[in-house]
Amino acid sequence: MRKARRTMPQTASTGFSSAKLFATAFLVFSATMANAQVTANPANKGLAIASVADQRDHGFKDYSADVTMKLRSKTGGESQRQLNIKVLEGRDDGDKSLIVFSRPRDINGTALLTFSHKTGNDDQWIYLPALKRVKRISSTNRSGAFVGSEFAYEDLVRPDVARYTYRWLRDETIEAQPVHIVERTPTYRNSGYKRQIVWYDQAEFRILRIDFYDRNNALLKRFSASGYQIYERKYWRPALMLMVNLQNGKSTSLVWKNYKFGNGYSDSYFNKNRIKNLR
Repeated sequence: MRKARRTMPQTASTGFSSAKLFATAFLVFSATMANAQVTANPANKGLAIASVADQRDHGFKDYSADVTMKLRSKTGGESQRQLNIKVLEGRDDGDKSLIVFSRPRDINGTALLTFSHKTGNDDQWIYLPALKRVKRISSTNRSGAFVGSEFAYEDLVRPDVARYTYRWLRDETIEAQPVHIVERTPTYRNSGYKRQIVWYDQAEFRILRIDFYDRNNALLKRFSASGYQIYERKYWRPALMLMVNLQNGKSTSLVWKNYKFGNGYSDSYFNKNRIKNLR
C-alpha cells in the first residue's frame, strides 16, 4: 500500500508536467506560425514595420524647432529661408502643426497651419502677408509646391499608418546599416503620388529615405533624412532633410536645430484666426 501511495502522486505529477509541456509547445508553435504568416505575407509585414515606426514616436506631446530652408536650382543657384515649426501631438486624431517664416523679409509672417486626420482629408490654411488674408488649401492642391520648394503640401503632414496600404519588398544592408524596404500606397484622395518606397533602419525604425512616384508611376522625388539625434531619451529627430526632384533637377534641404520638447502647447494655439498675427 505504501508503494502504491508513492506511485500515485508521481503519476499525477508527470501528467501535470506533460500538460504544461504540451501547452507551452502549443503556444510556441502558434507564435511561430503567426510570425511565419506575417513574414510570408508582404502586406502584413509591411504594415507591421510601419506600425512599429509609428508607435515608437508616440507620446512626445509637442515640440518646436528652428529650420533653415535652402532651395537649389538645377544650375546651382541657391536661396535661403528661415522658419520656425511647432507641432502638437494629436490625442484622438492627427497632429497639428504651425510653420511661420521669418526671413527673407518678403515672406516674413507667411504661415502654414495643418490639421492632419487619421481618416479623410487633412485641413490646411496658409496666411500670405501680401494678401493679408488666410487661404484654405484645397485638397485638390495638396500636391502643389510649398512656397516654391520641392516639398509638396502633403509632404508636410505626418503620415498616419491608416492612410496607406503597405507591401514589404525586401531587407538589405546599406552602408553597413540593415534596413527594411517597404512600399506604401496612399489611400486618401488627391495625392500627387501613386506610390512611395520607404527605407526604415532596422535598429530604430527611423525613416532614412523615401522614393516618390508620380501619378504616372515615374520616379519623381527622393527624400532622405540624416544626422538623427535622440531627444527625451526616446524621440529621434533628424538634423537634415533633403528632397531632390529627379525630374527637374531642383532640390530643397531643411536644416533643423534647437529642438525643444514639452512646451505646453494647447489646441487653442493652433487657430486659423490668429495665424495672421504671428510675425
